[in-house]
Amino acid sequence: MTTTDSQTPSQPAKTSNWNLPNALTTLRILMVPFFVWFLVAGGAFGEASLGMRWAAFVVFGLAMLTDKLDGDIARARGLITSFGKIADPIADKLLTGSAFVVLSLLGELWWWVTIVILVREWGITLMRFVVIRYGVMAAGKGGKLKTVLQTIALLVMLLPLVPVVGTWWAWLGWFFMTLALILTVVTGIDYVIKAWKLRRDALAAGRPVDHS
Repeated sequence: MTTTDSQTPSQPAKTSNWNLPNALTTLRILMVPFFVWFLVAGGAFGEASLGMRWAAFVVFGLAMLTDKLDGDIARARGLITSFGKIADPIADKLLTGSAFVVLSLLGELWWWVTIVILVREWGITLMRFVVIRYGVMAAGKGGKLKTVLQTIALLVMLLPLVPVVGTWWAWLGWFFMTLALILTVVTGIDYVIKAWKLRRDALAAGRPVDHS
């Protein structure tokens, strides 16, 4: 008697990379150069072009909205893919990183703040890839709060309201940026400690496991 397809053990279907969450992640990456262009053209506090500075704010806000949407949709519909796991944090770092760099170029954010944040962000991202052979480092609540604070700080600093409402708006931006900077450094140290413990425990248990 021949074996029919119904008698063959079913295999879990592999999620295709062609899905809405990944499309939103790709869109976020494509929005980065437009954001940079608008922000540079807008100039410091919108002195060159108030409209362009507002455009940069809107593009940044929409791009960050796609970050929330792609994650929510991926989890709700079971559309988590390897591409998404890699591309999503890269898209986030490109968007926020470009905002930090251009704000520093415009003289609205100290370079040392940008450098500290970027070294932490890209350093931790690289470290995740290095230690993945020992296990997956999930994002903690501190890391998520850090992202929220960075987003709020950047949105406030991107708004060209200083010429309108006064310098207190700039101080508000610096308040949120200070909180974001502190949490960025603290969570970065925490991730390094977790990575060290993950590697130590894996080696003690006879791993790393070959994930290839």
